[in-house]
Amino acid sequence: MATTNDLKNGMTLDLDGQLWTVVEFQHVKPGKGPAFVRTKMRQVLTGKVVEKTFNAGVKVEIAVVEKRDMQYLYKDGDDFVFMDLQSFDQMTIPAAVVGDAVDYLLENAEVIVAIHEGNPLYIEMPASVELLITYTEPGFKGNTVSNAYKDATLENGTNIKVPPFIKIGDIIKVNTETEEYVSKA
Repeated sequence: MATTNDLKNGMTLDLDGQLWTVVEFQHVKPGKGPAFVRTKMRQVLTGKVVEKTFNAGVKVEIAVVEKRDMQYLYKDGDDFVFMDLQSFDQMTIPAAVVGDAVDYLLENAEVIVAIHEGNPLYIEMPASVELLITYTEPGFKGNTVSNAYKDATLENGTNIKVPPFIKIGDIIKVNTETEEYVSKA
């Protein structure tokens, strides 16, 4: 148990049986009346963001969310199998928990898995991943406009825009959040 005075960004709370992560918080002491804490919280399972106001000093339940470094091994039907890099235990995680991270999961990729009471909550991908270009149109000589981009297909089947100098067989870095080209690897 903690109080609303102890809130910090990134802290996970258990409110009414649901897990919420504190995105922003602000302690407010008005000139008249009691102090309060204004928060913006994201529901861990659905991603829904809400604003909630607590009276200062109110007790809140803090959820213990463990983040483990894991390695993706293989897909087993609709589930994904990961290995804990510390204990070498394997964990099967359903596709619903993996979510959009599936687009950038390659075998042996290292990710962070958030676990609460033995149940996986979500997967944190690295900020960028290196992927092979399997198809793109050739660049044309003289096409050096700085903001010109062409379509390319990555080894995971994703299509993104890349600069004209990128060719088939190149390995590039892709931002996993924005799904955009970052640089040539």
